[in-house]
Amino acid sequence: MDSVAPFAGLLLGQPTLRRRIKLGSFAALDQRIMLRYALPGMTEVETRNYLSHHLKLVGRSDQLFSDDATALIHQTSRGLPRAVNNLALQALVATFATNKTIVDESAARAAVTEVTAE
Repeated sequence: MDSVAPFAGLLLGQPTLRRRIKLGSFAALDQRIMLRYALPGMTEVETRNYLSHHLKLVGRSDQLFSDDATALIHQTSRGLPRAVNNLALQALVATFATNKTIVDESAARAAVTEVTAE
């Protein structure tokens, strides 16, 4: 039984999975992981392209996020897609609430406040 590998698995998860596996209670599992890979956050250009791509998917080809707003969303989210999505959505809501047509830095700041508030 020890001469063959009876099980091969693939673990995928959020960044917290890596920290949990490092806990002492999972030491046996941690020792058996042969390969590890973590996706880094997107660069600012990738974040800009990511937002643009999602807007194109819903039929918007014009620039909806100002450069300042995109930079703030990227900086706050560290380029992590889920955080970018959450901040962008809240920035869109803040823009709508103020009757503006472009997500500017003030809307992005309102989104940061909303998302990071406890």
